[in-house]
Amino acid sequence: MGNSYAGQLKSARFEEALHNSIEASLRSSSGDPQPIFTQLYLEPEPYPGNVEDIKPKADLHGGEPPGNELMNGHSSNDPEELEEDDDSDSSSPPLPYLQAPAPDGCCTLDGFCQAGKDLRLVSIATEPIEVPAGFELVGAKSPSVPEHILVCAVDRRFLPDENGKNALLGFSGNCVGCGEKGFRYFTEFSNHINLKLSTQPKKQKHLKYYLVKNSQGALCKGPLICWKVSVVPLCSSSDCKSRQISSSASTSKPSSSSSHSSKENGGASGHSSSTFSFSVDVGCGNRRVCVIRSMKAKGNQMTTQGKGGCEGCREMVSGICILKSILFLLPDSPPTRTTQMSSVFFGSQDLGRDCSFLKPLSSTSGNKTLPIVPTALRVNGPMNCLVDGRPPLLSPSQVSLGPQGPAYRTPDLGDSPASSAMNSGPPKKRHRSWHPNSLVPVPPTAVPVPAIRPIVCSPGAVLGMSSPQPPVAGVIQPQPVTAGETVIVPDNLLNSSGVRPVILIGHGTLPYFYGNVGDIVVSPLLVSCYKSSQLTEKTLETLGLNSSQLLCVETMILLTLQYLARLGLVQIPLREELEQIVLKAMLCCPRGPAISPSQLPWLARLEASVSGGSVQVVVTHNSLGEGISESLRSLSDGPHHQKCLPTYVVIICASKMSGNEFCVLVLGKYQARALAEGMLTTNEFLKEISYELITGKVSILASHFKTTSLGDNLDKQLVRYQRRWKGQVIQPFQGDVTDHIHSQEAAGMSPPSERELLSKLFQIYPTQLSVARSLLSQVCSIADSGTQNLDLGRFCKVDFLVLVPPSHILVHQTAQRIRQSGVLVDLGIEDVCSAHQKSDKYVVRLDGEVHAKMEAFMRKVKQNPYTLFVLIHDNSHVDLTRGVFLGYDLQHTGQLAQQIALSGSVCHGELQGLADRVVNCQEVLDAMNLLVLQVSCFPYTLQTHQSRISIHNEVHWPSGESLQGEQPPNELLYFGLRDYSSSLQWGVASPILRCDDAFEKMVHTLLERHPHLHSMVIRSYLLIQQYTEAMMALTSSPSLRDHITPETLAMVEDLINAPGREGSQGRGHMLLVRVPSLQLAMLARERLEDVRDKLGLQLCFAVLLGSPATELNLQKNFTNRLKAWRGCENEDWVPHTYEDLEGLPCIVILTGKDPLGETFPRSLKYSDLRLIDSSYLTRTALEQEVGLACTHVTMGVVHEPKKAMAPRESDGEKATTGLNDGDELERPQSNGSAATRTSGSLAENGVSSSDIADSFQRPSTSTCPPEGAITSDMGTAAQGFKQECDSVESQLSSNPSKASKAPPSLYSSSSSSSPSSSSTQRPSQSTQCVREPKPTRVSPRTVIMSRAAYSLLAGESGSQLSSFSLLPHADVAWSSPLRPLVTHNLQGEERSMYYREWTIARQHHADYEAPSVPHPRRMLLSGPPQVGKTGAYLQFLRILFRMLIRLLEVDVYDEEEEEEEETSEVTTLVKTQLPDIEEVRKLPFDPYPRDPKFRKASPVYTDKRSKCLKDFKQEGESHTPDKRVTKSIRLSRFAAHNAFHHCEQCHHYCEAGPATQLSECTFHAFTFCSSMLGEEVQLQFVIPKAKEQHFVFSQQGSHLESMRLPLVSTKDPDRLKSPIFTPTTGRQEHGLLNIYHAMEGATHLHILVVKQFEMPLYRKYWPNHILLVLPAVFNNTGVGAARFMIKELSYHNLELERNRLEEQGVKRQDVWPFIVMMDDSCVLWNSHQPADSSETSDGTNVSLKMVLQHMENTPKISLYAMCGTRRWSSSLARKSPSHPFSRCHLHDLVMLNVDLTQNVHYDLNRYSCEEVDFNLRVNSSGLLLCRFNYFSLMKKHIPVGGNKDFLVKPKLVDMGNPTSISPPQYVCAPDSEQTLLDAPAQFLLERFLQSCSHRLFPKAVRNRSNPVLSIDSYLNISPEISVCYINSRPHSTNLNHQGLLFSGLLLYLCDSFVVSGLLKKFRFLKGATLCVICQDRSSLRQTIVRLELEDEWQFRLRDEFQTANCSDDRPLYFLTGRHV
Repeated sequence: MGNSYAGQLKSARFEEALHNSIEASLRSSSGDPQPIFTQLYLEPEPYPGNVEDIKPKADLHGGEPPGNELMNGHSSNDPEELEEDDDSDSSSPPLPYLQAPAPDGCCTLDGFCQAGKDLRLVSIATEPIEVPAGFELVGAKSPSVPEHILVCAVDRRFLPDENGKNALLGFSGNCVGCGEKGFRYFTEFSNHINLKLSTQPKKQKHLKYYLVKNSQGALCKGPLICWKVSVVPLCSSSDCKSRQISSSASTSKPSSSSSHSSKENGGASGHSSSTFSFSVDVGCGNRRVCVIRSMKAKGNQMTTQGKGGCEGCREMVSGICILKSILFLLPDSPPTRTTQMSSVFFGSQDLGRDCSFLKPLSSTSGNKTLPIVPTALRVNGPMNCLVDGRPPLLSPSQVSLGPQGPAYRTPDLGDSPASSAMNSGPPKKRHRSWHPNSLVPVPPTAVPVPAIRPIVCSPGAVLGMSSPQPPVAGVIQPQPVTAGETVIVPDNLLNSSGVRPVILIGHGTLPYFYGNVGDIVVSPLLVSCYKSSQLTEKTLETLGLNSSQLLCVETMILLTLQYLARLGLVQIPLREELEQIVLKAMLCCPRGPAISPSQLPWLARLEASVSGGSVQVVVTHNSLGEGISESLRSLSDGPHHQKCLPTYVVIICASKMSGNEFCVLVLGKYQARALAEGMLTTNEFLKEISYELITGKVSILASHFKTTSLGDNLDKQLVRYQRRWKGQVIQPFQGDVTDHIHSQEAAGMSPPSERELLSKLFQIYPTQLSVARSLLSQVCSIADSGTQNLDLGRFCKVDFLVLVPPSHILVHQTAQRIRQSGVLVDLGIEDVCSAHQKSDKYVVRLDGEVHAKMEAFMRKVKQNPYTLFVLIHDNSHVDLTRGVFLGYDLQHTGQLAQQIALSGSVCHGELQGLADRVVNCQEVLDAMNLLVLQVSCFPYTLQTHQSRISIHNEVHWPSGESLQGEQPPNELLYFGLRDYSSSLQWGVASPILRCDDAFEKMVHTLLERHPHLHSMVIRSYLLIQQYTEAMMALTSSPSLRDHITPETLAMVEDLINAPGREGSQGRGHMLLVRVPSLQLAMLARERLEDVRDKLGLQLCFAVLLGSPATELNLQKNFTNRLKAWRGCENEDWVPHTYEDLEGLPCIVILTGKDPLGETFPRSLKYSDLRLIDSSYLTRTALEQEVGLACTHVTMGVVHEPKKAMAPRESDGEKATTGLNDGDELERPQSNGSAATRTSGSLAENGVSSSDIADSFQRPSTSTCPPEGAITSDMGTAAQGFKQECDSVESQLSSNPSKASKAPPSLYSSSSSSSPSSSSTQRPSQSTQCVREPKPTRVSPRTVIMSRAAYSLLAGESGSQLSSFSLLPHADVAWSSPLRPLVTHNLQGEERSMYYREWTIARQHHADYEAPSVPHPRRMLLSGPPQVGKTGAYLQFLRILFRMLIRLLEVDVYDEEEEEEEETSEVTTLVKTQLPDIEEVRKLPFDPYPRDPKFRKASPVYTDKRSKCLKDFKQEGESHTPDKRVTKSIRLSRFAAHNAFHHCEQCHHYCEAGPATQLSECTFHAFTFCSSMLGEEVQLQFVIPKAKEQHFVFSQQGSHLESMRLPLVSTKDPDRLKSPIFTPTTGRQEHGLLNIYHAMEGATHLHILVVKQFEMPLYRKYWPNHILLVLPAVFNNTGVGAARFMIKELSYHNLELERNRLEEQGVKRQDVWPFIVMMDDSCVLWNSHQPADSSETSDGTNVSLKMVLQHMENTPKISLYAMCGTRRWSSSLARKSPSHPFSRCHLHDLVMLNVDLTQNVHYDLNRYSCEEVDFNLRVNSSGLLLCRFNYFSLMKKHIPVGGNKDFLVKPKLVDMGNPTSISPPQYVCAPDSEQTLLDAPAQFLLERFLQSCSHRLFPKAVRNRSNPVLSIDSYLNISPEISVCYINSRPHSTNLNHQGLLFSGLLLYLCDSFVVSGLLKKFRFLKGATLCVICQDRSSLRQTIVRLELEDEWQFRLRDEFQTANCSDDRPLYFLTGRHV
């Protein structure tokens, strides 16, 4: 349409006619979300409503700069045939044009307007015509009156210049007849002047001539209007030829088209209407109205009707549909990123970091042979622009790039610092001129390409070559290329335009660049956003997409335009933001309508038009190079200050051959600079700054700042002021800033001392204890994983080393924490005195000396295999570079020296890779006794896809939510990064997170003036000036106040005035200024000190340089002040840490590449981060800067709105509080002690030793000797007291879920109330004396930030991107171009999983080539900055040590045996080693069970008095169950172990080999006939293949015949003769069944006797053990049955072996007849051999093998029936046994002669006391029992399994009324209705007799003189009743009962040996009672009759009872009677 409009975008008619209709049609879509087209497209702009003002003024078009066409977007002009004859030269006939009828009453005469005024030139040639400014008179031709020329007034902007160019599309004209103005469409105008056209009105066809005045002043026809190639249509239609695009720039005459920088017209936006706008000029002849009407008529369908719609109109309409489909891709409430300075500087560094800058070696300005530079990604470093680890776009063979090492050039003055802004490397795909040969020949016309400056890389590493290529020189030598693909970068581009353009790689091939390549930068920042086609199927599935939803290039272009158009004036593109938009586009609008090539250009311009000129589109048809070349040429031509450049130019190449390609040219000065600087790594930009300072480039800037803001000479002002006061200075405190005193007097002033020493207890706070326990639990999980990666059982000590980043202050800080915590003393590695001096030894800096210290440490690790070492890598996110990049030897090379010279210090990170070489070296990885704990507040770089740490080995600090309930309101709580973001919603007048907008404005002004300097240099100089002038304004020059930002002034004023406030005692605030560059920091320190001194403020506050590489250097007078506050008398004391500066008013200028984790005092009030801006583009880089201000604050200070916010990152450590002057915003004063500081300072200082397995607290108080040195900062001696506060670990016993991660052996430990043994006595830790003033408010610190950082931290409160969405760290890359959105709720393990899935390590990262399996002994502790992690890991060391001691300790029963009264009847030699059979026979048998485990059993009557019986009554009175006494004993190397013990020696013994399966065991049935049972018994053996040699099988090999037995005469010191049987139940994990160490590895036969239902469990845990499986009928029996079967089997086997060996000539009596029966809780054995005559020695641990072999070697051993040992108790250490041997009860470990005891059986029905019963029967049978008293056995307390009580419950459970069953209910009357119980009858009987025998035998209760007579059995009938045991067998040995009256008779299952005659021998008390127990009622009656009991005993019917079983369970019956 010739009348299309592209001028004033926001005119009223245009909005009405086009925008409203488009918007309405878009809004009418019912299914889609409501678009925001008006917001997208039209920005509200205050246009005057007056039509007159809309018309441009002539003076606006004065100086149009050359190249305007490009800026207007008309880079593609096409020829248009202007002659009327050529109207129809298209392939289709012209469409008829139906003119709308004229309104009624209008004039329709030809040559007249509709108002009836004559327009013909002949009529009005001489009349005066008013021509508005900017308008021209032209002549129009009407087809109806061809002879006449009609006069029109037309805005000259819509007319072409003399070259036929630069006519704006559209029209603006006035009628000269009637004077009507403001016609905006030529269609409308042609109607008004009655042209009466039959075709589409077009100004090119009908406006023919300029009209000029002749010499007479009359109008006449002038030259033709040159319409040729002047109008740029936006699409081709039926009547348009296919147009060639020309992109040549031309100059325009000053009077032609409009200017870009039209301030009057452009308003605030600074651009005129000549931007790309939505032009509906589709290049056809139809009226625009048809499009609008059809759109309105059709509503949603947006189609033209009938034949009236031309092709171009239809194309436009479908394009609008496309636009509609992508309008919803930005967030529903769009992030209208405000144009006030809310910039987002932080673009992704993912790719940007991989691009380095180039510097030309020599100038090419005068040389016409230009270098060719291929543009792609930089040579340096990994090509991590690839996705998912794919190789680069080029195969390795195609490219060889150098150099390998850094190539530096000599610094030449005046060179552009960032002439570096050019990237090289392999180009993108389809680059035709990148040849595959590895070295490209140098063309004769090209000069060498600039060397790459700070690049360190090897070619192989870059491109993934398998074999390294030889290094190339530091130049790239490209191939000459065709002219069509090259771009010549104009000379002096940066100087002429003030901007170094950045080319953002889009989609397609970039050209080669010649010439001044240093003045452009190529950035791959957004390139990954366009690589969605490379997404894997798995990634697409994760994102909820499929391959059909991938976006086409055209949609990507429109999305990019839409995104760029929405960016604010001071915002830069962010990769992550665009990626999220792309992802949303895929999810919302998959595919969408296709965009045709002809639609793309005008849709693109439509998108760009909303930006108000900041985004423009250039369309080319040949290559991207064409558009770039045109843009650069236009940029360099003419004076740049007259142009208002667009911020972004999107160059689209719509090529039919290669499809659409595009790139973005960033021309905005701020954006281009920020993007270029953001591409540098921190090291690189610090070197850049060093280079600028060294070469003197900053001299212009420095000279600018030599004057004050008022224009005075700064130095002269200061000198003048200094002279005025003549040596007087401002009073340092207790005065005003106006008070001056003499400097000597001021220096002598001393603040009041606060020396009031109180002992201060160090504490561990609950959160830290919780984290320490989590770490410990993790260690236990590693040990329990069954992989033998960690065997905790072998360690008895803990040692550690802490690695910290290279910071002296951090070393002192960590050493101080170690000192204060007392951990060295608690671990037993230092004593109290040496711990203070040697704490420094345990902290190592990662600097040049680390290698020697680590070698020494690793030597210790190897030499101490039984010590568990913990290597703690603190702040482990710092410097995770691969060690191969820079080796140790590099320290001494010239290159490194040059690097350090350039950077000024190692602190800029030059000793890279040290951490990798230390922590990941093979020695560390292989050491089995070394744990690595990496600690980090920003662990993201450790959580990549290649992480060396298992996600299961991560411990995260608990979040604030989980700790809310733990905090009293007056306590401190952690205030972290998220709290700072949330604080923006508090709504307070002075927020704690601020942006200094005034400072930012000054910075922007300076940035424009100094485009060659790095922005941080400019910011630093401005910051120094601000602080300088603030000091001057407050002292000497108040007039400067208006020139200082309010933030700076407030901080300096607070700094100077705080010490003088009342009650402050001279204390003030710390102001932290972060200056990353060491040179700039030194400059700042020097300058501020100089100004401070000249202003007389030298005693008011200190200025310190906080550099990692140096110690703190504080002036003496300030040191004295600190000492006075501390009451410190040590003359040599100086502050070593920032915390030591508590209360000192000072400015600390913190320098260094990264903050390294130093803790600041609570007096830190302000953190000035205004230098942290666009170079800090990653999450870690930004957050660690803000982390400097994180601390613990008083709960009340945190405002209420905070509660509605997301949970805080962490909470936890509560610190003590100090003085404050009361103001909420004032920094609280400190109490002067580092012990009260945050970040773990308190947390480290508390629990001396937490007993991980104790269920109760064991308080023990110990005092430490006076320790002068221990009082760390105080320097004064004090007595420290410590209340040991063992952690309550009751969860181990009460809460199995919590305990599950603890080592299971902990379950077996008991809570002990006894004092610890000497081996576990815990030393007290050092304490420190501080003054504890009243608690006060602690407020968060105030953080002043740059706009860039502020907008990211504030982001989460708005809808724009926040810091947590950024790339997590510069050393990692996103693994996929698209990924789910990160949210602030992603914490802890979820966040770790996210980063592990979506990030990969870059090539220089230490984890880049990490093994695929994480290291098993490596853990990660992550927590927010300054939260107390140091305290947590020191506490972890402490409880780890306690747990190892607990693992090496067991709780053994420590109960003293009840002693019999001394008798001197028999004396034996004390030193006898082996018993003499005759001597032993002379010893009396003691029937009394003295072992403490029988304390609740009935005493056995003996005629000898026992000490215990004297206290019989008192003991019996107690009905409360006594807890058995235990003691923790250290395991020795001879201990028996449970299933959780793993070590190298015994793993083959108790564990199946990796190849063996459970099926490798064989099952064998073994059947024999039991004489006792009178039936055949079948037992099952499970025999592992390796143990089959112990058995004899039939010749077929399948039938088990017998178990081999040795001969009595066998003498083999390495073999144990007796088979060991261990009955065990319920203790497959906890039973001490691993006796490998107890047997010293000797050959032995160990058989586990298990119940059938437990066999699978025991097989699982003990696959190498032989199992003897009892028949199923024994599943509910007690231990008596197991012992019975062991003895029966053993005797039967003895007979079989005698028969077998007899055939071989062996005598029957020569076969070894002994077995060993041992409990599963026997843990240690001791030998008690007295030393000299008087002294007794403590028992020494011996092995079980030694004990058993000693017994086996006893002379005449076959004559002994049983041998055993005594039970250990601690009293044995105090006295030796009175007799070496005793005849008494044996239990727990018994060597049993199965031959002699053939006829004595264990009672198979028994659940308890079966051993006492058996022993009494053996002894009464005349057999010999011998106890070896100089051996003792320790029994471990195992709270699970064993012969525990049955749960007695009713047979039929009433669910509605569950009742507890008491022992009296265990029996009932026969046939009664009582509840029947589900428990074995024998068990019920035993428990009933134990509890209720006082009812059965009332006369016997507490009557030791008249015991109950029990025949042939011993039953426990309660400890109150004595039992006299009598054996009924003939020839048995019994107690002499003459004269003894019995109080009762107990007959239990008596056999035929019990006869009435026997009973008549005994005498009973009158009223004595009888109890007869039988199997059933009939046998009960038979027994009564057979024994003639009714003669002497009276029975009643009601005295018959049964156990409360049902008849199926075979109850036992008993009858009671009374003696008559």
